[in-house]
Amino acid sequence: MFVRYAIALLLPAAAVGQQAGYPPDMPEARVETYKSVEGTDLKVWIFEPEGHAASDKRPAIVFFFGGGWRQGTPGQFHQQAKYLASRGMVAMSADYRVLNRQGVKSYRCVEDAKAAVRWVRKNAGRLGIDPERIAAGGGSAGGHLAAATATLPGHDDPAGDAAVSPRPNALALFNPAVILASVQGKYEIDAQRSAGLRERMGAEPESMSPYHHVRAGLPPTIVFHGKADTTVAYKTVEIYAEKAAAAGNRCELVGYDGQAHGFFNYGRGDGTAYTDTVRRMDEFFVSLGWLSKKRD
Repeated sequence: MFVRYAIALLLPAAAVGQQAGYPPDMPEARVETYKSVEGTDLKVWIFEPEGHAASDKRPAIVFFFGGGWRQGTPGQFHQQAKYLASRGMVAMSADYRVLNRQGVKSYRCVEDAKAAVRWVRKNAGRLGIDPERIAAGGGSAGGHLAAATATLPGHDDPAGDAAVSPRPNALALFNPAVILASVQGKYEIDAQRSAGLRERMGAEPESMSPYHHVRAGLPPTIVFHGKADTTVAYKTVEIYAEKAAAAGNRCELVGYDGQAHGFFNYGRGDGTAYTDTVRRMDEFFVSLGWLSKKRD
C-alpha cells in the first residue's frame, strides 16, 4: 500500500507540541556553548544530578527539540531532562540553527546535532560523563536529528573534530521523522512532496533519511509514537523498526492508540502520556544498565 507523506516542516511549532518560549527559561540548568557558527552561539542546557562531580562517569543524554527544522525551543524537553537528572543522568537540551532564526536548510540542523553529541563526548571528562554512555533523544524533527546522529554517514559539521565520534550509544525518539524518501513497495512520497523536501533539506532527501541508512551495529533504540499521528505517520516508524530489527539491532517501538503528534509533551492533555513515556524511557535506560531500578 502506498501512502503519501505529510511532515512537520510544513506546520507551525504549536502543531508539534511546543510548550515554552525562546530562548527557554530553565533555571535548574547551567548553560554552555557547544558551537559558534556564523555569529550564532549554540547553547546546551545541562541538568546535573545532585552532588554531581567532574570525577563522576555518569550516563548522559542530549535532547533535540521539534519544530520542523523551522522553529522550536530547547525548552520542549525541560521536564524530561530534569527528571533524568534526578535519576542520575547528566541530561542536556541543545539548541541548533533553524530556518526562522538563522535561515538555514535542514542539513545544517544535522551538522549542529552531530556537533552537539561530539562536544559532549569530547568534554566528557570535565562534565563527569562516561563517553561510552551518551544517548541522543528528540521529538519530531528533533527525533530525526537524534536518529541522524546515529545513522547518517554524511552531513558532519565541517569544523568538527573527526577524531571524536558524533554517534550516540542509545536513542530515545518521540514521534521522529525517520523516512524522508520513498521506500519502494512500502512507503511512497509523491514527486511534489519529494521536491519540497529536497528544497527544504538543501540535500537529497535520501541522504537525510535515517531509514535509508539503517545497518547492523546501530545503538539500542526506543521509539514512542502516536498511532493517530497525521503529521508523521505511524507507518513510518513501523517500517523503520522492522528494518532495524532485521539488521540485528535493538529497536523497541511503543505505539499509543488514539494519540496524535506531540502527545508526549509535558502539559499535553491529562499528562498520562507524558508520564508513561518518561516511565518507559526510564525502564529503557535501566535495561541498558545506565540507571538503577526504581524502588516501588
